Amino acid sequence: MNTRMRRAAIAVAAGAMAVSLAACGSAEEAGGDKESKGSAAAKGDAIKVGLLLPENKTARYEKFDRPLIEKKIKELTNNKAEIQYNNARQDANLQAQQVDTMITNKVDVLILDAVDAKAIKNSIQKAADAGIKVVAYDRLAEGPISAYTSFDNEEVGRTQGEALLEALGDKAKGSQIVMMNGSVTDPNAAMFKKGAHSVLDGKVKIGREFDTKEWSPDNANANMETAISALGKSKIAGVYSANDGMAGGIITALKAAGIDDIPVTGQDAELAAVQRIITDAQYMSVYKSYPQEAEVAAEMAVALAKGEDLGAIAKDKVNSGSAQDIPSVLVPVVSLTKENINDTVIKDGIYTVDEICAGNYKTACDKLGIK
Repeated sequence: MNTRMRRAAIAVAAGAMAVSLAACGSAEEAGGDKESKGSAAAKGDAIKVGLLLPENKTARYEKFDRPLIEKKIKELTNNKAEIQYNNARQDANLQAQQVDTMITNKVDVLILDAVDAKAIKNSIQKAADAGIKVVAYDRLAEGPISAYTSFDNEEVGRTQGEALLEALGDKAKGSQIVMMNGSVTDPNAAMFKKGAHSVLDGKVKIGREFDTKEWSPDNANANMETAISALGKSKIAGVYSANDGMAGGIITALKAAGIDDIPVTGQDAELAAVQRIITDAQYMSVYKSYPQEAEVAAEMAVALAKGEDLGAIAKDKVNSGSAQDIPSVLVPVVSLTKENINDTVIKDGIYTVDEICAGNYKTACDKLGIK
């Protein structure tokens, strides 16, 4: 693992320890009056938590985020919390209806990963008017948010851009790449894009750039076909892909065009992406510690539901387009390549060796010493 990766890994470990210690401390009410504080205190561990995730096409939400958040909430409340869950399946209108349902069901706090960060603003205001605190999870939604946790999203983009330049090496100067950014409805996509441009601009030529609707692999595939047709298959040196799902669609288009030897980036460390990485179909992904992000969200939600202050958990502040000084925790990230799979997704228990090295992937695993 290089120096940069070691620093990120150390930061993750230190952050996790700080969060764990913070969970043991006591705190006072974060907003609200004495009556609401007394009511929350009387409720004790028997709180009601709403969890709304944005979609199920990306593997992480159902495989990691939901079970990790639910497990931590149960741990923090001695298994007394009631958790109500819904997935919006990439439908902003459906998610707004789900917020209404949570309000009707009188949840004490809501953990929300927005489909559309701006469109959900009115729903968050309605929740706040009903006395429900909202934790923005992974994406910073608009409206009166009480807390926020995500990753350093500009750093994600910088990490991807730096990896692409590293893969291109001496060929980077004068090379032409394609940029496949995420959905404009996701504020994280703009930060990934900004971070990537900060290291790519002036180092490579960006031949085509796309904002991919709904982060769809199918849309990314179509966009890549358009780029290949416009630029010519021999004129593309690499592809910046903002996540792994889109990388899959991009790589399918590249292979169909007879292009199989250029670097493609990604994000989320999806199993399929890890398998593409070990077989050199994809150059890298960004590994993000879902366990740490999920645990922070759970700790924030439980504290808010009990009327406690977030000062011991959230040391940072962020601003959205409609709120200032939102208590926040930003989790660091690691560049995932075939060289550090053992030290990241396997070591952290995200995947087992058997999962990664199943079937035809065993030969590649053996060659890399993945065990």
